[in-house]
Amino acid sequence: MTCIGKVSKGKVVLPDGVNLPDGTAVRVDTIEVESASRPALNPKFSQFIGMADDLPSDLAENLDHYLHGHPKK
Repeated sequence: MTCIGKVSKGKVVLPDGVNLPDGTAVRVDTIEVESASRPALNPKFSQFIGMADDLPSDLAENLDHYLHGHPKK
């Protein structure tokens, strides 16, 4: 099983619903979280902003309808 927890006051806190019996052997590997100093994607894709100006106003809500023909929500 793999899950991601956080350290709080020197202890690893697991997500809700993850219950390990006392004595369970675990391995803790630290992971790097993306830094806020990374450049935004917006400048890379700025040439595409406004390109699709004729999309339906409910596209986000009814994406499956427009892609796969599912009933609208």
